[in-house]
Amino acid sequence: MNSNELFEKSLRFVPGGVHSPVRSFKGLHTTPRFINRGKGAYIWDEDGKNYIDFCMSFGPLIHGHQDPEIKEAIIKALENGWTFGACEKYSLETAEYIVNKISFIEQIRFMSSGTEAVMTAVRLARGITGRSKIVKFNGCYHGHLDSMLIKAGSGLAGTAEASSKGVTSQQAGDTLICELGDLEEVKRVFEDHKDQIAAIFVEPLPANNGLLIQHESFLKGLREICDKNCALLVFDEVISGFRIGFGGMAERTGIFPDLVTYGKIIGGGMPVGACAGPKKFMEFLAPIGPVYQAGTLSGNPVAMAAGLVNLKKLTPEAYVKLNTNTTGVVKVMTEWMNANGFDDYQTIQYESLFYPISTHEKLTNITQLPKNMNERFFALFKVMLDKGIYLAPNAYEVGFGSIAHDEKVIEDLKNRLWN
Repeated sequence: MNSNELFEKSLRFVPGGVHSPVRSFKGLHTTPRFINRGKGAYIWDEDGKNYIDFCMSFGPLIHGHQDPEIKEAIIKALENGWTFGACEKYSLETAEYIVNKISFIEQIRFMSSGTEAVMTAVRLARGITGRSKIVKFNGCYHGHLDSMLIKAGSGLAGTAEASSKGVTSQQAGDTLICELGDLEEVKRVFEDHKDQIAAIFVEPLPANNGLLIQHESFLKGLREICDKNCALLVFDEVISGFRIGFGGMAERTGIFPDLVTYGKIIGGGMPVGACAGPKKFMEFLAPIGPVYQAGTLSGNPVAMAAGLVNLKKLTPEAYVKLNTNTTGVVKVMTEWMNANGFDDYQTIQYESLFYPISTHEKLTNITQLPKNMNERFFALFKVMLDKGIYLAPNAYEVGFGSIAHDEKVIEDLKNRLWN
């Protein structure tokens, strides 16, 4: 069966035909591609067509599809069993490796997704502080837990409303919304809710509603506000962690959070999430502390084995290669777009993340995104897909470079675009 037939069949058994909404190709005027296999920088669909993949499973595959060493680790772990629901050495080895490599964390707790990691961090922050409210930013995404599916309400600082049905007004009321980059607004929210705010949650490199690079002064200001108000600063580094250097944006900026959430790269492409921080905060978690968190598949041995090899391969030389590859990709794409009717586009790049967007304005928050971005992205996505280039199928999603996007792949990209 081809992709069209498989999608029609899927619509009968699965809501919207997909298990995560962004896979639906909604608004893209074409059918989702059902992927059969991947290798290196390439994927093949059920129709037999291959694509240079710049989605890379939305970030985890920093070494590309089917990296031989990671694959070997998975197979070796499988030979011993794939889940125990008990203590095992794989998660311990991975925890020890991460804690020893990242200076600002002392303990880490694994779970199965980035959403679970943020859910844990929210509960943990409330348990530590005894406060109920949290601050998040318009344009930052922290998974699909109720307290984070909140958007700005009337436009006044701190007002909020649910961005999904099923989220109660009470839950929305405990999440206070501010605009990225606006420290004065954050200060006002803290004044209006004195001694009620447990934590500020922020993507230090927002990469879920475009690539909205923040000034370090903003992150430093958030650190100072939290310190002044006895609130916690939580960095969501599910995307940026281990990609923007091993220690993510915290290491890059030298601005250290009280708690940090990770995902994606830790598992080498297997399901994973993590919450980490100083021992004095992490030991609020059960079984030592009063904040409950659990998971049957948390610290899954296969995911941990894959993740440890994945992380050990992230040497300084690997990061140089990763970023050089991505710069080469962006250069080729930019030259082609400028010459082929997409000269209204720029491609924003931060290390191995890139984001094509139909404006030449500098973007730091979602209010600056162009009104026609969906329409323009649909046109770009179609051309790219026809040429065998697979971008993330949504105008708000970033692209991911990998170590597999080497000079040979970049030359292939050039040929596909220009021929």
